[in-house]
Amino acid sequence: MKKIIILIIILLIIWGGYSYFNKNTQPTTEIPNRTDEVMCTMDARMCPDGSYVGRQGPNCQFQMCPDGTDVNEQTPEIIQ
Repeated sequence: MKKIIILIIILLIIWGGYSYFNKNTQPTTEIPNRTDEVMCTMDARMCPDGSYVGRQGPNCQFQMCPDGTDVNEQTPEIIQ
């Protein structure tokens, strides 16, 4: 009788350990809610000094040029 009880306890411990580790190693299918990230387009504008700036920030505004010119106020030039 003691052997059966010990065997049942051992099997319960093994089953519990397997269930615990199997549950914690399964990949999660949840998609994290990331509302703080913004994806801007990869376009660029040319500054008066010949350098280029891209978009950044939560409003996807163009960065300031190195010489301090704001390209957001300029009319974009179409290059073909």
